[in-house]
Amino acid sequence: MNVIVIPADVLTQLNDGNEKGKFNKRVIIKVNQQVEWQGGIVALSDGDGYITISKERMKKLHLETGDEVELQLRTDNSEFGHEFPAELSELFLQEPTIEQRFRAMSLGKQRTLIYYINQPKSSEKRAERAILYMNNLMQLAVGKESFKEIFKKN
Repeated sequence: MNVIVIPADVLTQLNDGNEKGKFNKRVIIKVNQQVEWQGGIVALSDGDGYITISKERMKKLHLETGDEVELQLRTDNSEFGHEFPAELSELFLQEPTIEQRFRAMSLGKQRTLIYYINQPKSSEKRAERAILYMNNLMQLAVGKESFKEIFKKN
């Protein structure tokens, strides 16, 4: 896993001037003015933090472990920290009870589901995932959701 360490003073700026405390910001990350994505910062015990950078992004940026990068961070004010899949929106329009059940989960679980629904490149596959995961979710008790049950194939 490759990481970019973010100094404590930068985290303080992103956290509206508050040092340490509860730092739970989603950010839009841009590396070397080329590749941009939405992500989160993981706090380290010394006040610094880090973001991970995938092998795919490393390759796209022609980076090796240990290379220096230019990093831009902006607070991500989007609701979920990911692009919301149109296929899931359509499912919510057809079945409002599914949206109610989805929104009853924690924001972290919602974000994870969105992430996995967004993974396939084809709209057809994203729609299949949205239907499968939401059908599985509807079978589970509120507050008792597990990804093992949500992601299982019937």
